[in-house]
Amino acid sequence: MGLDVDSLLVPFLGALQASVAVLLTIFSGMLARQFSLISEESSKDVSRMCVKLFLPALLIVNVGSELHLETGFRYLAILIWGITTTLVSLAFASVTTRVFKLPSWATLAMTFNNTTSLPLLLVSSLATTNLLDGLDKVGGATSRANSYFLVNSMVSNSLTFAIGPRMLNGFDEDGPYDNCKADDIDEQIDAEAREAEEENEETSLLPSRVVSGGTRAQYSVYKKGVHLLHRLPPWAQTTLDFLYQFVNPPVIGAVLGATIGLVPALHRLFFNSQEDGGYFNAWLTSALKNVGGLFAALQVVLTGVKLSQSLVRMKNGEQGGTLPPWTFALITVFRFFIWPAVSIPIIYLLAKKTALLGDDPILWFTMMMMPTGPSALILTALADVSGAEEEQKFTIAKFLTATYAISPIIFLTVVGSLKAAEAAAGV
Repeated sequence: MGLDVDSLLVPFLGALQASVAVLLTIFSGMLARQFSLISEESSKDVSRMCVKLFLPALLIVNVGSELHLETGFRYLAILIWGITTTLVSLAFASVTTRVFKLPSWATLAMTFNNTTSLPLLLVSSLATTNLLDGLDKVGGATSRANSYFLVNSMVSNSLTFAIGPRMLNGFDEDGPYDNCKADDIDEQIDAEAREAEEENEETSLLPSRVVSGGTRAQYSVYKKGVHLLHRLPPWAQTTLDFLYQFVNPPVIGAVLGATIGLVPALHRLFFNSQEDGGYFNAWLTSALKNVGGLFAALQVVLTGVKLSQSLVRMKNGEQGGTLPPWTFALITVFRFFIWPAVSIPIIYLLAKKTALLGDDPILWFTMMMMPTGPSALILTALADVSGAEEEQKFTIAKFLTATYAISPIIFLTVVGSLKAAEAAAGV
């Protein structure tokens, strides 16, 4: 298929539709804040709930349903590619941030791109125009493309909340009990335990005796763990502290999803029809789908809420966050131009010259697309969970809105990936 007007226009319209859908959802968040349908404090609570409840549920269902023991090799390539591209992005972003003295959030914006909502919207738009049919040999191109993008999103979301908070707040930040004596540590933890016990007794539905006993047991184990950590050599403390960053709700959800998907008995229970042994599908899996399905839309809405707050503060002469043009330009060039120029040739050569990526051109196309595109909307949730300054949150909201306004230029990557995948497949 040659490079004609239709082959350019269709991907552009698909990218435009996906971008407009995101921008309109952001606008709905602005309207909600303008008409006092959600308060500033409520938006923070919703953001934390998205990260600690909705996202883990989404990962359990998406990863579990798409991972199979029989197709594990195909998804292994995506896992390796996702980890590799994220680490390369992190290295480039860290150097660029230091050299050009960019704000700390710029490192995150360069490292993590949108791996969920925008790719899925793009696939939906391409499916309606049958643009993927030329690559597909066996049918089900849209379903496979979605599954590949979702497995990649598992990697991205897990790493975002594993290493993102420390990147946002600074790598040299001391822990809560660093440089403290043993007695001081005990006093601090005991005080935290009393505060948590009082708060839990007021908010929990469980009997007070159960709540207080559970809280005391939790902090008793916590105290022993802190003392044990302080007895270890510095290198061991640093290693354990790094590994602890991966113990968070999104990563736990991803691990649970992978376990369910790769264990045939569990996969059958959760995702088969009831006649085929899927006894959890109609109630437990459906509930997880309902909860997880709230994540993507709410994240975009919350970006609009933050943007509205920022614009109101600017109108009142307060600090509403400043978006440096140089920072925006560097991130845009890296995310929309540098990564496509790297990923498309690499995947093309692997697909054409080796058997490492199998024989599915849809897989090649999606892997070319995975590292490119606008920064992740999940950065707004990360800023809330990490306790970032208000001005920084508003700046991130402005940046995300601006980058999604120009995101239709991703059609260049779509066209390049389609042509390269076709050439590798000999279509």
